[in-house]
Amino acid sequence: MAKSLRSKWKRKMRAVKREKNDKRVLSKLKETLKESKVVMTEDMCKFAQQDILIQQRKDKEIEQNVEMQDSEATMELDKKRNRKTLLDDHGQYPSWVNARQAKRLRAQRKKSKNGTIKKIGRNKKLLW
Repeated sequence: MAKSLRSKWKRKMRAVKREKNDKRVLSKLKETLKESKVVMTEDMCKFAQQDILIQQRKDKEIEQNVEMQDSEATMELDKKRNRKTLLDDHGQYPSWVNARQAKRLRAQRKKSKNGTIKKIGRNKKLLW
């Protein structure tokens, strides 16, 4: 049970809420520890580990953002690709071109070579 869309959404939102509240709970825990100078329990150790993980995630995200900005600045365009036909030197389309778009581009190429395209309907039969 509990596989419906509603329950999945609820679980997802609870997880998001948990992540959001963990920061606040951790900060309150740190404040109380500073004030009372109590020995740390297992739960407190767990929160401390979570704080370290959160900080590491933030550091990784910052590093990735810096790397992405650097890579965007130095990124070179594929010079071997024809801008009009989108074909590279091996005759391949880029990965973002879907099948319908590739078919349309092929038809345009054939039309420019022959002048017109001959279309055969589904029910029509070939002469040979």
